[in-house]
Amino acid sequence: MIYTSTVQRSRPLAPGVYAPIPTFFKPQSEELDIPTFQKHILHLAKAGMGILLCGSMGEAHHLEPSERVQLIKAAREALDNAGFIHVPIIAGTGAGSTRATIELNKQAAEAGADYAIVICSGYFAGALDAAALKTFFVTVAEASPIPVMVYNYPGAAGGLDLDSDIIEDIAKSSSNICGVKLTCGNVGKLVRIAATTAVESFNQAYPRKNKDAPFLVLGGFADFILPSAFSRAHGAIVGLGNVAPHALVRLANLSFAALSNPALLSEAQHIQDIVARGDRTIALAGIAGTKFLLEKKSGYGGAPRQPLQRLTKAKEEALWEHENVKALLELEKTLEQQSVVRPKSSPPTTATDVDMSSTEVSVSA
Repeated sequence: MIYTSTVQRSRPLAPGVYAPIPTFFKPQSEELDIPTFQKHILHLAKAGMGILLCGSMGEAHHLEPSERVQLIKAAREALDNAGFIHVPIIAGTGAGSTRATIELNKQAAEAGADYAIVICSGYFAGALDAAALKTFFVTVAEASPIPVMVYNYPGAAGGLDLDSDIIEDIAKSSSNICGVKLTCGNVGKLVRIAATTAVESFNQAYPRKNKDAPFLVLGGFADFILPSAFSRAHGAIVGLGNVAPHALVRLANLSFAALSNPALLSEAQHIQDIVARGDRTIALAGIAGTKFLLEKKSGYGGAPRQPLQRLTKAKEEALWEHENVKALLELEKTLEQQSVVRPKSSPPTTATDVDMSSTEVSVSA
């Protein structure tokens, strides 16, 4: 019997690690491969990984609005039917105009998304000053039925790079803004934003509209999850989560726990070292590299939607044989074998809420 949730549920946006899910396509036709998409989402959910759809890794720029809606519905269905009814969905809704983004937010909410993540359009980047960018995000957030996260990724926005002052101003100007993802990789910016927003005085002066949607400061790479935790940040949204979910969940758990238990720091540092090296190596291979590794590791992946291309055979072989990738996949294999999946009936308290005592692994430098 298929389980379908008909009750509006509260799915809090929690600190942790989230994976931007790839969109899988059928060969030749490039139509959506929904069964593979759902299979991958459940694999990540069972590892304790948070879920984000229709982002850069999901090739949102190559998707029709109706396809985004289809993916959100498919993800919600898969999670609910597997018992993961408490796992929230973050959906990418950035579009070319403010009007189109607002409409996508409404469609995403109706399809089952709990939160939206929005990148500004870079087509007219040269004409968008700080005031225009602030107006865009505040207008979108105020019109959205679900909380909105700011997505700062200059590489996919015509070079537009929101500084910490603008992001903090946006956060203060709309109570429906629930955080920021920093794929600019600027650690100093992350520290400054967290210093302003991840403190009780900010919460008191600028309470959020939705009590389940606090303002989260999230990195866009996996190479500074540990140090960012010590700067009050809340985790990361990283493509590497698709390839090594258990390793990233373990790293995030250790990083947060080490704040009060320094004895955990050594293991956290070692895992961070492996993750940081693997993250850079795989990130340089782009979407095609991540899909290739999934294909080798899990039996599914496929090609990106054109004009993006698969890696050449030589580049695929070099990626698979790279020492950084091998070390990461070995760690992931060990942690996956020792992991314990959260009972389906038990809601998570964070995106990475797994039993840490059951995932102990002996690691050596």
